Amino acid sequence: MSQFTLPSLSGIGNIALLLVINSVLTLAFLDQFINHDLPCPLCILQRMGFTLIGLMFLLNIRSGAQPAHYGFAILFAILGLSVSLRQVLLHVAPSDLGYGDTFFHLHFYTWAFVGFVSLMISVAILLIIPDRGTRSRHWLAQFVCVWFILLLVGNLLSTLSICGLGACADNPLNYAGIEQLRQWLAK
Repeated sequence: MSQFTLPSLSGIGNIALLLVINSVLTLAFLDQFINHDLPCPLCILQRMGFTLIGLMFLLNIRSGAQPAHYGFAILFAILGLSVSLRQVLLHVAPSDLGYGDTFFHLHFYTWAFVGFVSLMISVAILLIIPDRGTRSRHWLAQFVCVWFILLLVGNLLSTLSICGLGACADNPLNYAGIEQLRQWLAK
């Protein structure tokens, strides 16, 4: 398939869902760096869930759809859903203000819960659609894949700079990993 031919319906679905995941991860980064709102360990796990699901869509786009990719995407969505539900339940008390910023009056972890449910439904629909060439070399597919890889590397570096090589702080206030690296280099 050339870069000018449009992908199949299944291919468009994978590209669209990877675009959605890219948007979610980009918004999380914007909140982190513009609002100086460091992600908590549960937030990092939710980002990891979105990243792992995105990796399955990337594999579908680059090497063709496989039932295993969709199966793993659903499993990763269940994992992310359980982490986001855990965080929602931690802050369900009326006097609790929640953790982090809100978007349309809902916290990001609540939106993550909605996102994981939506992704599970979307993957189920993609499993129903016949695969007539999900693999795509279209310029949009290439752009979305490169954007995702940059976000994947960015998330890895961000997590290492916040947590270092140890456990993350429950309520991170600074980039502890960078401080650990500075102390190690000073020795």
